[in-house]
Amino acid sequence: MIHTVTIHYPNGARYLPAGQTAHHKAAAKPVLHGGRGMTLEQELNESNRYYLSHDIAVIHKKPTPIQIVKVDYPRRSAAVIKEAYFRQASTTDYNGIYKGRYVDFDAKETRNKTSFPLTNFHQHQIDHMRSCLKQGGVCFGLIKFVTLNRLYLLSASDLIAYWDQQDSGRKSIPIADFEKIAFPIQYALNPVIPYLSAVDDLLS
Repeated sequence: MIHTVTIHYPNGARYLPAGQTAHHKAAAKPVLHGGRGMTLEQELNESNRYYLSHDIAVIHKKPTPIQIVKVDYPRRSAAVIKEAYFRQASTTDYNGIYKGRYVDFDAKETRNKTSFPLTNFHQHQIDHMRSCLKQGGVCFGLIKFVTLNRLYLLSASDLIAYWDQQDSGRKSIPIADFEKIAFPIQYALNPVIPYLSAVDDLLS
């Protein structure tokens, strides 16, 4: 059994899962959807497996190389990772091919009911999306308002526009704006998150 305790970005900053702050140390509980009890990442991974098995798209979660620097061995059958670092700055969570187009996106969650804090994203992720858009890629964020149980696809171009306005404006995106410019996604059976339908709307 291996337990990871502390992971750092290449710049030394501590890694915290999306939606968790430095003052929120308790493990995040999985969100329940119809008794499924899956996290957003698990739901997306399952949806991608459905898309792959039905020859609809080839999209996977990107692996992130980690450099382990401190491990304790309390007993032979268990190793406890005390400290580790990402070898390089992460870009976005998922990428692949859909209808001949390169797809690249990140999935984020917030428990805020009125807006999505832009601090959930990092500068290097925004820069990565800019580069993908320049090459004709299909880029977006899948944003989930956990408390409201609402899921949206927000185009990278809209996300970048809000990001660039932070110095002179607000540092979050109001949920009212999501209702105007983003594409809502309703949970389903197969796939559980049919986000490619929203991608079709984005492309059209």
